[in-house]
Formats: sequence, C-alpha cells, structure tokens
Amino acid sequence: MTTTTTITTATSTPGLLGRLGLAVLRHARATTVIWLLVVIGLGAFAPQVENALSGAGWQASGSESVKARELAQAHFGGNASSALQVVVHSDDAPLSSPAGQRVIDDVTATLQGDPRISGVIAPQPGATLSQDGRTAVVLGGAGADTNDMVRAAVDLKKPLTGLSGDGIEVTPTGASQLWADFNAANLEAMMKSEMISWPVTLAILVLAFGALVAAGLPLLLTLAGLVASAGSLVLINQLVPVSIWAMNFAMMFALALGIDYALFLVVRFRAARAVPGTTRERAIAETMDTAGKAVLLSGLTVLVSLSAVEIVPSPSFRSMAGGIMLAVVFVLAATLTLLPLVLGRLDHRINKLALPWSRTSAHRSPRFEAWGRRLWQRPIAYGGAALIVLVALAAPIVGLHTAMPSIKVLPSDAPARVGYDRVQEAFGPGAPGMLQIVAPAATAGAAQQVAAADPGIAAAMPPAPAADGSAYALVQAMPKVDPSAPELAQTVDRLRADLPDGALVGGAAVENLDLKAQLDSSTPWVIGIILGLGFLLLLVALQAPLIALLGTLASLLSTAAAFGVARLVFQEGHLSGLFGFEPQGFLDAWAPVFFFAMIFAIAMDYTVFLLASAKEHWERSGDPREAMVGAVAHSGRVIFAAGAVMVAVFFTFSLSGPLPPKEMGVILGIAVLLDAFLVRLVLLPVLLRLTGRAAWAAPTWLRRVLPTIRFSH
Repeated sequence: MTTTTTITTATSTPGLLGRLGLAVLRHARATTVIWLLVVIGLGAFAPQVENALSGAGWQASGSESVKARELAQAHFGGNASSALQVVVHSDDAPLSSPAGQRVIDDVTATLQGDPRISGVIAPQPGATLSQDGRTAVVLGGAGADTNDMVRAAVDLKKPLTGLSGDGIEVTPTGASQLWADFNAANLEAMMKSEMISWPVTLAILVLAFGALVAAGLPLLLTLAGLVASAGSLVLINQLVPVSIWAMNFAMMFALALGIDYALFLVVRFRAARAVPGTTRERAIAETMDTAGKAVLLSGLTVLVSLSAVEIVPSPSFRSMAGGIMLAVVFVLAATLTLLPLVLGRLDHRINKLALPWSRTSAHRSPRFEAWGRRLWQRPIAYGGAALIVLVALAAPIVGLHTAMPSIKVLPSDAPARVGYDRVQEAFGPGAPGMLQIVAPAATAGAAQQVAAADPGIAAAMPPAPAADGSAYALVQAMPKVDPSAPELAQTVDRLRADLPDGALVGGAAVENLDLKAQLDSSTPWVIGIILGLGFLLLLVALQAPLIALLGTLASLLSTAAAFGVARLVFQEGHLSGLFGFEPQGFLDAWAPVFFFAMIFAIAMDYTVFLLASAKEHWERSGDPREAMVGAVAHSGRVIFAAGAVMVAVFFTFSLSGPLPPKEMGVILGIAVLLDAFLVRLVLLPVLLRLTGRAAWAAPTWLRRVLPTIRFSH
C-alpha cells in the first residue's frame, strides 16, 4: 500500500462556504427578510407547543403487548392499559355510604362527560373494590389513542381531584395519568433549568469572548433556531404525533450545540478581522471556509448520530430524535447564513463593551499553545494519566442494570403516584401492574387456569366476554410483585410460553417490558451504525483513515466513563441526596441508546473542531508538530469555553424535576466534562503526537475516491 502526503499552500480564492458568506452579505436584505419570515411565521405556532405535542408513545410498536392493548380497547369497552383509573378512598367509612356513593357517581359523571372516554366501568367487588369497602377504582375506558388519553388525563385531573372532600380522596392514576403527571413535572423542571442556564451561559460566554456584544450573538442565534424548530414541531404534529420530549430535548441540545457553533465562528471572525489589511469580506470568507466548514461537518455528524435512533421502532424515540435533528438543522442554518450577515453588519462593533482582558486578535491562544507544547514534550505522561482516569471511571459500567422507569420518577404528591400507592395498599403490590390476557373465547378458560396456576400470579379473574360480541375474552391477572420488580419479566415469559395459542399478554407493565426488550436488541445496532457513519464522515472530512478511526474510538472512552458514573449515582444511589432523587436501583432503559447517540454527537462536535484545525495546519506546513500544537492553540480556547457552556447547561437540568431529566443532565454533563477536557484537550492531541505523519497518511486509491476537502484558507 502506498501513501501520499499532500501539502497545499493557502489560497485567497473563497471556497463554497466562503462564497455563501459573501452572498449573504451582498443580499443582506433578502436574507434578513427570509429569516424574519421563518422566525415570525413558525414562531407564531411556538406558544402552542406545550399543548399541541403528545406525551405518550413509549411503546415497542408491533409488540405483543401493543396488540393486546389495541384488542382490549376495540372489543372491551376501552378497558385497556391506557384507560383512566380513578381511585376513590375513604378513611372514615365504607364507600357504600351515601357520601361515598355520591362521590363515585360524580366521578362517573365527570368521566362520561369527556368524549375521549368510551365508557365507565363501575367498581367490581373482589376486583376493583377492596374487601373493607374503603377503596374503589372507577375505570374510564380508552376511547382515543394513547396520546389523546394522556391529554384527557391532563384535562380531567383537576375536575376529578376537585371531587375530594368530607374525608374522601379522589386521585386519578394509571399509565395515562402517570405520563400526564410526568410530563407536567418534567416541563416545569425544564423551564426552571432554562431560567438558570441562560444567565450562567451568558456569564461564561462573556468570560470567553471578553466582550458583551460578541457574547450575546450565540444566544440570539440559538434562540432564533429554537423558536423556528418549536413552531415546526407543532406543524409536524398535525401529520405525525410528536412527543413533548422532542421539544424538551431539542431546547437543551440546540442551546448547547448552537452556542458551540456560533462561538467557533465568532472567535475566528474576530481574529481574522483584527489582522491588518484584512477586509470585512475577506474575514467573512476566511471564517466560513475554515470554522464554517468545521461547523457544517460537525452538524452533519450530529444529524447522522441521531438519525441512527430512528431504527428503534418506538414513536417516542423516533419523534425525540427527529425533534433534536430539526432543531439542529435550524441552528445550523442560522449559524451558516444569519450569523455571517450579523458579523458583517457589526464588523468592528462586535468588540464593543469589551472587558479589560479582551484580546480580539488572540486566535492562537498563548496559554493553549504552551499546553500543546507540553503535551508534545511529554505525551506518555499526560496521555497515560488521562487514560487511567477515564478507564477508572468507566469500570463500574460492568455492573450497570437497566429497566423502565418506575413510579418513583414522579414527585410523591403527584396524583398518579398517590393513587398508585392507594391501589397497592388496598389490593396488593402487583395491583397497579394488572396483566391483561386477550384470548379467543374458546380458549379463555384454559388461559385463566394457566394464569391462576403461575407462581408469579396472585389472582386471575374469570374471563370477561367482549363487549361488542366478538370472539374474544379478557382475563385480568394480578402479579405478586410490584410492576417495576425484575421478577415480573420472568412471570410474563412463563405465561407467554404456557398460554394457549392466540392468547396475548398485555398491560401497562408488560408494555414497559416489551419496550425494554426492544431497546436492548436495538442498542447494539444503533451504536454500530453511529460509530460506522461517524467514522465515514471523519474519513471524508480528514481524508486520513488512522486519525479518523482514533477520533471515533476515543469518543467511546468518555461515553463509557459517563455511564460508569451513572451507575454509581443512579443505580447505587451515591450523591442522591445532593441531586435530590430517590434511587430506583437501576438506570432507565432508554438511557444507553438515546444518551449514547447524544453523547457521541457532542463528542464528534469537539473532534471535528480539533481535527479540522489540525488538518488546516497540516495542509499549510506538513509538520506534525505544528499540526498538533497549532490545533490546540487555535481551537483549545473554543473547546474549553464551549465545553464549559455545555457542562453548565446540562448540569442545570440535574438540579430540579423528576428523575429522567436528572439522569440526562448528569450523564451528559459528565460526558462533556470528560470529553472536552480529557479526551479532546489531552488524549486526542497525544494521539496526534504519537502517530506523527502516519495520522495524515492515506492510500492513493482512497484519495482518488474521496472528495477533496481542505481547511486551509
């Protein structure tokens, strides 16, 4: 195999992105009008995002449990997992008293008044009426899809809880109410976190830029992208249900990523404009052809990483990934079109309100240049220390356990959790996770006998015929254990193996188990696709297979370390008091696949920034030392500031609200902390030092196949 090394001289001819930046300046009015139309037009829909987006979709599409739910909803009066369960409890007297019966009648009337409730099933002795008669469950049948049932739970929560009084407590619960309460708590937490993160972010940007005007640009650009993406999600929801989580994640992710992109361009423009004799136009062209190209490649890497999540057959995951991707597209578009226009218009005024320490021409940071030289001189010492820390933090990942979220993700005073506890107290630990077995009527009796004989089942109800007269029957079976207990999965597996042909096992708890199984099987594929596509994009960008491979694999270290810390915090409960949560004894099952995609996207963001700068210096000098030291000197400050912003944004989400946002904030915050400061500013430069010229070598045939991409200007 032959290798070639090509050293190019800098050219003043603008590249594609440089020409885009100049075109934006020439057509400033048209660009401004287009963006105003986009932001105002789509922004008009943005206030509807909270009410328009759905809160369900956490299911494995096509699974047995989903099929059972659909049959139960269609043939048994809506008695499906998405039905509303209203718990009526009295401490003073049995509910057969006049006061108790009046409350039950009022609950029934309230449910019947909502068109999304297909019918009301009164409390049944021995099933939904406790032996002491003090606790009853009124069932509001699901007459709409799961998303609308969550909305129904939101709308009915206040009217139902308002019926409490005279020693009688009314608390709606069940899967739909759980998601309604969870979404409400999550939204409140996200808004609080946003209020904290914006001023913290601005403070970090002021320190990084040294000028208030320059520091404000990234926030304004990110805000424009977020408003446009929020409005777009509302419109898309008219065609395909979009989870409210899509917006929640998009807000956080686009804020952090948008600031990264704007930071990279603004720093490069200020440095280019400060060079004597450089015109505004030349500074814009240089900025776009260097930093702009790195931002574009970074954005493509992020989109590719998140697109891999789309292979998970779950509406919630697909819409969450799609929502983040949409936000990234808008932020990327604003960075590459609107930002050059604003930079050109501001020109030297970007340095207004500068702080005393500000050095607008210091693109090549003396401090980070000194750090790069230190790494070059002692690569084994620094690289070895970073590797030891990362491996030590990653070690606990070996004992990591995952499961679907339990009721503990809700605040203790949430109606769904209060009702859940009431049901367990009155009917047994497995009552909130009632299994629904839908079977052909001819074999329903045998199905009931199999369920009753299973060691994991406390009781199995007699088969109930279909309300519409179809040839189905419904057997409800109560497990002996809490719905989040690991033993429930074994019970479900036994039932599915022993039940007669045609019998389907469902229920809210089983839907969680099927989704976890789907996530477990999809995770290796998602990780493999992300790594493969990430490597290919780096290979195309750098045209150097060795450093593209090392850059991709290095991202696994920070990811593994973040999940190792996650096990200690969320599974073992260390620091639970500090973060204010009740440990579940496991990590939520959706975290590995979804957070891996997000962490890898962020890690590759920094990888592209560093290696694009290294390639720029390599193209100019052909010197491995200058490529490594120059990359650290030119991009180190940006990576450091961007990493600090991301850590601040992510950790603010760990301070309030339910458990999943805390997991997200801690895991992503730790991952960025380790990736930016240990992997990108220590380990990856050390790898460039150790590989030397081989880092940039490529077979002749590969160079002929790949498109020519250069970063030198």
